[in-house]
Amino acid sequence: MLIKINAIVREEKFEDVKEALNKIGVNGITVSQVMGCGAQKGFTEVVRGTRVDMLMRPKIKFEIVVSSEEWERKTIEAIQKAAFTGEVGDGKIFSYEVRNVVKIRTGERDVDALQD
Repeated sequence: MLIKINAIVREEKFEDVKEALNKIGVNGITVSQVMGCGAQKGFTEVVRGTRVDMLMRPKIKFEIVVSSEEWERKTIEAIQKAAFTGEVGDGKIFSYEVRNVVKIRTGERDVDALQD
């Protein structure tokens, strides 16, 4: 079974999470800069002298595909520990089954497609 993990974390936790994943041996990640809001509901900023409500906060999204439930557990624990501040807005981690993976260059599928 292949499992995809999406983690949305604070921007300032990017390096900590990347380092934690590297330390446990996760070598295939995709990272995106995203915007979102949750319980913190954004913030107010002054732009050119005018107060503007910013409902979205900048975040970092990690996307990782792992090959087992053991790797899912290890990966989620590493992300949670590295991204934790204890404040509202620390982020969320989602995981779900992946039906199929194909390596474009070789045509390998599933777990074989995850190998370098």
